[in-house]
Amino acid sequence: MLLLPTLNDQTLRLLPNAAGAYILHIVVKADVALIQRQFAGKVIKHGTYFYCGSARGPGGLAARVKRHCASDKKPHWHIDALTIMPVGKVMSVLAVPDGNECDLCCWLREKFLLAVPVPGFGSSDCAVCPAHLLAVPGGALMAVNILNSIKNTASV
Repeated sequence: MLLLPTLNDQTLRLLPNAAGAYILHIVVKADVALIQRQFAGKVIKHGTYFYCGSARGPGGLAARVKRHCASDKKPHWHIDALTIMPVGKVMSVLAVPDGNECDLCCWLREKFLLAVPVPGFGSSDCAVCPAHLLAVPGGALMAVNILNSIKNTASV
């Protein structure tokens, strides 16, 4: 596991090109009205969130996380609605080579009792999870503490 508590060009270079899963720590600065058809009328409130994702394609974790951190990307995935500036920003990331996004998400929900703000968000291709976006009620400090706890736990 690799925890990047701060993100910049230098720290992002530490991400492996391997396949795996990741947890993005995202701060959403203003309420976001979702425009995707399946989420019509849903709003993600400003606050702190975790998004669990996977990277199995070319460039692995490095390519996927760098894309999520870019502010000038063309929206493609649900999570892009929350990571395009000035709406929100990826603050830190936990990368898990050979990890599974559903296992990470389930563990976060069960161990830290994190809630799903919008059912189905980020998990349209998943039959197991209620969503891959989770609200972190204690804000940025709580998010950092949770990511440190996961990094120091070998059971995930």
